[in-house]
Amino acid sequence: MHPSAATAVATHRRLTRYALVGGIGTALFLGLLALVEFRWGPLARLDHHWDDALHRYARQHTAWTASMQTLADIGGTVTMRVALLAVAAWLWAVGARVLALWAAAQALLGWAANWALKGVIGRPRPHFADPVSHASGGSFPSGHAMASAITCGALAALIWPVAGRALRIGSCTTAAIAVLAVGWTRIALGVHWPSDVVAGWLGAVATLGLITAAVELWRPGALVRDLVTVDRRTRPRVQRVLVRGGGPRPVGDGPDDAGPEDDGPDDGPDDHLDDRPGENDDAGGGAGTNPGGGREDGNGDRGSGGGSTGGASVRRRRG
Repeated sequence: MHPSAATAVATHRRLTRYALVGGIGTALFLGLLALVEFRWGPLARLDHHWDDALHRYARQHTAWTASMQTLADIGGTVTMRVALLAVAAWLWAVGARVLALWAAAQALLGWAANWALKGVIGRPRPHFADPVSHASGGSFPSGHAMASAITCGALAALIWPVAGRALRIGSCTTAAIAVLAVGWTRIALGVHWPSDVVAGWLGAVATLGLITAAVELWRPGALVRDLVTVDRRTRPRVQRVLVRGGGPRPVGDGPDDAGPEDDGPDDGPDDHLDDRPGENDDAGGGAGTNPGGGREDGNGDRGSGGGSTGGASVRRRRG
């Protein structure tokens, strides 16, 4: 298959997958909204039963209530949006510009969608004569649940392509626990119905999928390329060297790892024989002479005149 055709096929598959996720989230959200608007009996009874039971428990266990409030503050809408915007700023700084805009859009458009839906739907929050917590605005969907799901889902999506199996499992598990915990606090504190929290999660799925599909339509393949950029610029240098070279580099291969041969030619054992006094001078030919009396040059050829000179030298010494 031609490279351009393969790229087009991969882009189409990604776009289809993102649009499918966004479409399923939107359809489920609208279905739940219809049940709430038409006051479907089983859903209404479930909402009231859960909220009443948890409110009674919260009134009797103040430590539990305080811990739920603390967890809700940590996972609040402002905290989650600021965290995702901070990640967007970092992505912009490392050169992943499209990915940075994607993360910022998730945070800002998710907030705008939640605010608009609450205003349009206008579902009242649970009401108790002795509330343990207070919240303002509409009830459907839960802002805490939607913001935490968008932020944790976006962070898990950023980690997934560049992580190993253990980190993938750990990050996705942590994200799921955080989303469930924040959603639970909104029910436990009596400021949301359970269906509000589920609607917040479905709204987050729709937001993540639709915004990703829109970015893929705008800049096909840019998200994948930016993920490669992030992986390359954040990978430790040693790991980059190993990946690029296919393994550890032997000592002496690089310009800074010069071996013994880089220090110049070593003097072999025969190179200094002419300087040695003793039997070599008495032998009449010095170092490097051959049995026939001629000195060998570097190519192993015999030089001329070596034998007679050596003989004269011997006769002078003996005389």
